[in-house]
Amino acid sequence: MKFVFFYHSLVSCWNHGNAHFLRGVARELLRRGHEVRVLEPADGWSRKNLARRHGPEALTRYRAAYPELTSETYERNALDLDMLIDGADVVLVHEWNDPHLIEALGRKRAETGRFRLFFHDTHHRAVSADDELDSLDLADYDAVLVFGEVLRDLYLRRGWARRVLTWHEAADTTVFRHREDADGEGSDGDLVWIGNWGDNERAQELMEFLVAPVTECGLDAMVYGVRYPHDARRQLRRAGIDYGGWLPNHEAPEVFSRYRFTMHVPRRPYARSLPGIPTIRMFEALACGIPLISAPWEDAEGLFPDDCYLKARDGADMVRQIRRLMNEPELAASLSDKGLAAIAARHSCAHRVDELFEFMEAMNSGPQITRPIEVAL
Repeated sequence: MKFVFFYHSLVSCWNHGNAHFLRGVARELLRRGHEVRVLEPADGWSRKNLARRHGPEALTRYRAAYPELTSETYERNALDLDMLIDGADVVLVHEWNDPHLIEALGRKRAETGRFRLFFHDTHHRAVSADDELDSLDLADYDAVLVFGEVLRDLYLRRGWARRVLTWHEAADTTVFRHREDADGEGSDGDLVWIGNWGDNERAQELMEFLVAPVTECGLDAMVYGVRYPHDARRQLRRAGIDYGGWLPNHEAPEVFSRYRFTMHVPRRPYARSLPGIPTIRMFEALACGIPLISAPWEDAEGLFPDDCYLKARDGADMVRQIRRLMNEPELAASLSDKGLAAIAARHSCAHRVDELFEFMEAMNSGPQITRPIEVAL
């Protein structure tokens, strides 16, 4: 089969975590013998920022881990959709695309009927900027793929689409895997946290669950990520936390292997308004076998066994859990083993590709859908 993906970027993971999942899915499809074409705007925000801040050569760094993956750029004002989707069996369009492109692809689907068309939503815009989705016409899409049941329910309740399927993110276990030479002794330090600052969506949480506990426990800690304002970097320095800036996603497993544990600190819109949706960093950390402590979030869908990571209710509880982990090597080893098992059982990109084919098989055997039904609110 031929798959055509319209994504914000494959080459850049600068403040663009969706690139992680896309790369893993594309690689798995190629491994199974399918054709994959990835398209991204030449002036994409993430792509431009990465090149401007780290040089054009940074746009090729992902190939160290994904030599078989490439993407093609297009100019927004010179789109030839017929050429771009020629021969496609499946077209998947991420929500971080131009609304005109999203709707134009819907019209192509309605005109030709020659391919399956999916809209892929991995953002909190449904609760933080719902007017944007209200104005988006997804009538001619075969289905919407969302990364959590709570988001699926919201789409259906608001009447944004008729067929909405839950398609969680996952770890690319060809890259995110336990390193045999990792001994868990923290050759570079105690704690590493990899995550972007963003738009103050978890500033308070990072102060409570990361910065203050590091100070109280006297940890040797490192933070990687982008868009940290001057004040945030100053607070990290005051707490004795090193700041490493942008870390190419494919290099995270090697970094994880040099620290004793990591944290999951979800953004506020997910923790409060979209319960049940973890960050992709949680999948990736567990896949690497690094012990993990999580700030509060509700695993409403039972994605992970309770004993594969530690939970902290508040900052004081985070301090308690850190001290447990630092002083109980058998606990750290158990968390590592159970985290690896949880990913191997349910949460690899290979699992998600299986699910995608299951979706299509069910759609092929069921009634065709052309326009969404009216949903009473």
